[in-house]
Amino acid sequence: MSQCQIDHSIEDVKKKFESQSDFLPEEVKELFSSFFSVAHSQEKLNEIFHLLKKYDLSSEEEKTVRNEKFLQVLK
Repeated sequence: MSQCQIDHSIEDVKKKFESQSDFLPEEVKELFSSFFSVAHSQEKLNEIFHLLKKYDLSSEEEKTVRNEKFLQVLK
């Protein structure tokens, strides 16, 4: 994924999560409730946003890679 120059707010991340949540595995979705309950750095918000972005259109291989990154970042 390329680096984006836009800083995404927690609201942006929440909206993107809501739009992609039906496509995420349960173990990843469960981690978001605790993620949204605390403050995060801008870098982390941007990273999560871009992992979520177009998740539904990703190949199965790409989804596997993203799921692993979600587990690393969200735990």
